[in-house]
Amino acid sequence: MSNTSQEYDKVIAHCRDLYSKKMKDYGSAWRILRLPSLTDQIFIKAQRIRSLQENEVRKIDEDETGEFIGIINYCIMALIQLDLGVADQPDLDWETAVRLYDEKVLLTKTLMEAKNHDYGEAWRDMRVSSLTDLILQKLLRVKQIEDNKGKTLVSEGIDANYQDMINYSVFALILMGFSK
Repeated sequence: MSNTSQEYDKVIAHCRDLYSKKMKDYGSAWRILRLPSLTDQIFIKAQRIRSLQENEVRKIDEDETGEFIGIINYCIMALIQLDLGVADQPDLDWETAVRLYDEKVLLTKTLMEAKNHDYGEAWRDMRVSSLTDLILQKLLRVKQIEDNKGKTLVSEGIDANYQDMINYSVFALILMGFSK
């Protein structure tokens, strides 16, 4: 488990670095995005991953790595939006945005460690394509919950689905050798 924790931290460190640099370049312009817009951005990335996995010919010479990183960062932004609500204008300074990012990562990693313990690291025997499919399934669930105005009868909420997508994306990157 400690190996998973270290690998997880390496993946997140890269994602955080990119998020931090983009915050310096663009500020918190993403704060104006409503939750369904963030969900759609994540959906586009997941669909692209699936296309890259299925298509033999690629018109752009890229692999899935950047898209999984994008899913992680957009999911963290969505978790922040769930807490803060949508802003009319960018309203977070760099320091606050990075602190909020770290808080969401800590909660999500804690969830991963609990589930990973209970599931016995079953994800290590999965295919990256299966993790992609699970992310797409979670996205369809989130879209349905959003269409239901956030109400669920027996299911976990939107936040848990975003956290699972983060963790599945980290697992995919680990399986792809990104944490080495």
